[in-house]
Amino acid sequence: MDWTCVRLSCKHGFAEILMAEMADSFETFAETEEGFDAFTNGNCGEALETLVAHYPEAEIKYRLEVIGKKNWNEEWEKNVPTVVVAEQCLIRASFHPPEKQYPYEIIITPKMSFGTGHHPTTYLMIENQLTIDHQNKKVMDAGCGTAILSIMAHLRGAAGTEAFDLDDWSVENGRENIEINNAQVNIRKGCIRTLTFPHAFDIILANINRNILLDEMKEYARHSAAGGTLLLSGFLEDDAPTMKEALQPHFAFQSLSRKEGWCAMTARRNHEV
Repeated sequence: MDWTCVRLSCKHGFAEILMAEMADSFETFAETEEGFDAFTNGNCGEALETLVAHYPEAEIKYRLEVIGKKNWNEEWEKNVPTVVVAEQCLIRASFHPPEKQYPYEIIITPKMSFGTGHHPTTYLMIENQLTIDHQNKKVMDAGCGTAILSIMAHLRGAAGTEAFDLDDWSVENGRENIEINNAQVNIRKGCIRTLTFPHAFDIILANINRNILLDEMKEYARHSAAGGTLLLSGFLEDDAPTMKEALQPHFAFQSLSRKEGWCAMTARRNHEV
């Protein structure tokens, strides 16, 4: 059966988020200078129309090409580079050889879950985790994707991490990555409103998107221990004032970091809801 290739261009910084959104309809992806190519042997028209409607700010353009059979996973793997965060953490795929010794190394199977380290928001989250004391802390990873942040929490000495995601593929991929990295992480399908947790959390990690972060802010506060740290990303620089304002009833703002137009923010739990 012939495959369909969608050659998609988008505004810089949106490619990885869009790939995660398209994971249910496409088998694999290959990043390009303009965006990425997506491959499927099924019908993809409706999924593409929905994507364009939901992300007008990404300035999505695409064209379809019918192509022959090929091992597109293998082609994609050839284009996945390693990532080094702050010269301290190497993020690589299992098919990459170790480049050199870093204090931390994370192996991520580059399938179709969000969080391979290439997107600025994932980079910012890992960079901030390097500065946060995780030793013997209880950690929540909300919307965990590949579970890369959970694995980093484990490497930083967390006492235990609860990770969850609404997407079946993310949970499957996250579980695989947790096993590859021998990390002590409990991963489940669900969201912060549907799952129950045995304790409050010293650190809450949430790299999702602006609307979900705003909607779930009170939930992060409810599950945060007194003095606990909240680390957020997934929003653009223009949204930083809105995000900071949303924190105020529940958290004391601490820091804001930026990369390629995206932001990460840290805050500390200040009082009960």
